[in-house]
Amino acid sequence: MEKRNELYRGKAKTVFTTDDPNYLVLEFRDDTSAFDGERIEQLARKGMVNNKFNHFIMEKLAAAGIPTQMEKLISDNACLVKKLDMIPVECVVRNFAAGSLVRRLGVEEGQSLVPPTFELFLKNDALHDPMVNESHAITFGWATAEQLAEMKRLTFAVNDVLKPLFDQAGMLLVDYKLEFGLFQGEIILGDEFSPDGCRLWDKETRTKLDKDRFRQGLGGVVEAYEEVARRLGVPM
Repeated sequence: MEKRNELYRGKAKTVFTTDDPNYLVLEFRDDTSAFDGERIEQLARKGMVNNKFNHFIMEKLAAAGIPTQMEKLISDNACLVKKLDMIPVECVVRNFAAGSLVRRLGVEEGQSLVPPTFELFLKNDALHDPMVNESHAITFGWATAEQLAEMKRLTFAVNDVLKPLFDQAGMLLVDYKLEFGLFQGEIILGDEFSPDGCRLWDKETRTKLDKDRFRQGLGGVVEAYEEVARRLGVPM
């Protein structure tokens, strides 16, 4: 399949059209951003690691019956995906307290959340991705009640697959965000699942192995991503 024109350039990925209107090329760059793009750096190998990591995770989810947009890897930094009509609402599951939840509610970082929490955020950089609820999403036409219910079901299904996968590799899946879209009328998991969009801690030491290393200036960002990939057995 032939890659053609640039369709969209995000903070860390670029999307290209192909000669098939139903498919796109998703290219992972080495750009790393935080605070809604206020801080951007180039980190060598990051695009390659995230691309292969994302493909590995999406294959695990597909094997568990979760529909994803992933088709195949086509290079170290790119993959072929279905073209989705994206829903502008992110789904977030939290298994442990961290990040904005700690700041908003004043709870202790690392507190186990039983049951896990589920939150919705509007994808809008200018507004810093504000937290919203189902009523907002329905009223403003971002998603239907039926779509939201399926997104929530799939988000927790992802948790059922990935939480034990990371646990067996000596890591805690602290929290993660997912994006969904429509393909031929079906709700499909889109975008990516990588250490850029989730929090992962070492189970014993609570060492951070995700993008918080960049946000908090801890260093060793790509090395941490590679360590996660190594523990999971992601082919590099």
